[in-house]
Amino acid sequence: MWRRLLAWDVEFSRRLNVHQHPSWVRWLGTILAHSGDSWFWFAGLGLTYWLGGDTWKWRALVYILGILVTALLVMAIKFSVRRRRPAGEWGAIYRKTDPHSFPSGHAARAVLLAVLALGWGPPWWGGLLAIWAPFVVLARVAMGVHYCSDVLAGAFLGMLVGIGILLLMPCAPVLF
Repeated sequence: MWRRLLAWDVEFSRRLNVHQHPSWVRWLGTILAHSGDSWFWFAGLGLTYWLGGDTWKWRALVYILGILVTALLVMAIKFSVRRRRPAGEWGAIYRKTDPHSFPSGHAARAVLLAVLALGWGPPWWGGLLAIWAPFVVLARVAMGVHYCSDVLAGAFLGMLVGIGILLLMPCAPVLF
């Protein structure tokens, strides 16, 4: 049964691939797949900390901490499971620096950020990230760097870490 489930995962993931189709779908998939990159979020959160008010500085620090905790958990699981990424050419930097696909760090990061944004607001920010996160998750499969089970596991892990952070710190302090 396990083999049938894995075979289905590989086949369904292959059907979602758009990375070889030169079109606006591939362009959008590329943008979305990269929008979950950690360097992008560290740069944006660094700017938020530098330019933001006290509440946004606090959020930026907790988001960075959440990303780091999630990354450690993802890497521990990846090096335990050691599932190879799907075959393909797109995403060479990911394939070279991190050959393991399970779980998806991008999916974990995107869902973590969405959960934190929904928990602490403002509502426009939570709504924006709640819409963005599933597209990042889907784009990682569509661009051929993950299987469906990789992104589902990553999304679940990101959700758990996000909920854990919200339970430990139920509200962002309102600092004036």
